[in-house]
Amino acid sequence: MDFFLLIIGLLFATILIVGVGERIKLPYPILMLIFATLAGFLPFMPEMHIEPELILPIFLPPLLFATAQRSSWSVFRFRWKALIRLAVVLIVVTAGTVAATALAFSPIVSIPLALALGAIVAPPDPVAVDAIATKVNMPRRLTSLLETEGLFNDAMAIVIFQLAVQATVNNSEVGLEIIPQFLIGAAGAVVLGLAMGWVIGALNRFVPNLAARCAATLVAPYAVYMIAEEVHVSGVIAVVVTALEMVRRDRPQDSAERLTRQAFWEVLELLATGLAFGLMGIEMNQVIQEEGSNLIGYIPGIAAICFVVIAVRALWMLGTYYMPNRNKPKIPARKDALVLTWCGMRGLATLALALALPHVTADGTVIEERNFVVVAACSVLLCTLVVPGLTLPALMRVLKLRNNEQDTKRARRALARRAEAVALSALRKNVELQELPENYQQAVRRRMNSLHSILAKDPDPHDAISDEKYTQIRAVIAKADSIQAIALEAARDELLKARREPNVDPHLVDEIVGRLDRRTATLDR
Repeated sequence: MDFFLLIIGLLFATILIVGVGERIKLPYPILMLIFATLAGFLPFMPEMHIEPELILPIFLPPLLFATAQRSSWSVFRFRWKALIRLAVVLIVVTAGTVAATALAFSPIVSIPLALALGAIVAPPDPVAVDAIATKVNMPRRLTSLLETEGLFNDAMAIVIFQLAVQATVNNSEVGLEIIPQFLIGAAGAVVLGLAMGWVIGALNRFVPNLAARCAATLVAPYAVYMIAEEVHVSGVIAVVVTALEMVRRDRPQDSAERLTRQAFWEVLELLATGLAFGLMGIEMNQVIQEEGSNLIGYIPGIAAICFVVIAVRALWMLGTYYMPNRNKPKIPARKDALVLTWCGMRGLATLALALALPHVTADGTVIEERNFVVVAACSVLLCTLVVPGLTLPALMRVLKLRNNEQDTKRARRALARRAEAVALSALRKNVELQELPENYQQAVRRRMNSLHSILAKDPDPHDAISDEKYTQIRAVIAKADSIQAIALEAARDELLKARREPNVDPHLVDEIVGRLDRRTATLDR
């Protein structure tokens, strides 16, 4: 019962802290983490133990799915080089460098255990990055790059971690088998994700109930993640591919489903993120209390590891992002590299992997260095999450690096004009439009030119009209509504095609499609 009370308390705290964060202009996940950590010191707080093997399966699938829904296949095709550099190569480089640092500056004496620590602290957390970066009006080019990196880097880190833990438990070494294992796991996960996307698409066409179709989007990430784990492929990649494929299969006529799904996932993502960061804070509090004075002896090694984690990312961003653009003054590459470095925030995956580290080897020998690994992981999490998270708004102001509103407006206007042109073209081809009275024809064309939300208002109650006349008016309005719905469907179809094109921001497309969906939803009101 205490555990359920804790969950309810954290959910209520999330709602309250979201309001506080909005008022003081700070990201609520950071405030939630700090609140939960400090709350653990209160004398009346019950002592809780959270099974570490449950953290990833419970929180990672829905939060990854929610983030991936805002992306598209075209983004990954456009940024595949950055994906390889950041989500694969940088993870390997960071894990290796941290392992070497741990062997030199910490009590860790085993190479596999040091490599496990490197894998734990290597991946920036997509949930933390998305929850924080999107709150500071960051330019979309940077937000998109961070989302692309964050969606796939856990896959590489988990593969390294699993092999390193296996070697630690069996007192063996980690070899080059990591490369084929990652490639096979990634390929299998892509196939599994595509299959799950097809299954959910077929299920949605079969099930007419709107609530059931939206519920399928919650079941899908958990189902594909668990299946992937059972067949030993990457659950992270499988969830991301499932989300991308389901979004690709969106149909123009699914307006009500998109609106319901968007509202559903907005609430779910907020509560899940707050709960995840709250549980992270409680676990960090327990680690601090358990280690006590031992933490002092860990300081030199932990400080070296935190420095290396930040320095490797800074040098990587400078070398791969700033240096190729240093001769292009119109590109603020130096500022971009600094922000990308500052947004290397660790989170849920780091804590979950650290807690998943076994206590003993296969022969029953206690892994004495485990506590150091857990404390080091929590320290890196604090160093890369709390400090950058609290200072990112100020950094953005100092750098004067904000989303270019003019570029965003131009892109939004271009998509809107494209949708409007297709809607008007659909009107011209619709022979039923000519059957309406002239004034209604003009009203429909005027509404489509501006894409207003509704065709006709309810009749004035002061108008003295007969029931028969009212029925005739409603029949004409209903026919005009159906014609508008066809035109709006054509506009949505064009925008959904645009979403799959390179250089088109899926976030802007979703925004405009959402407006069209809301207009369609009001036609029968």
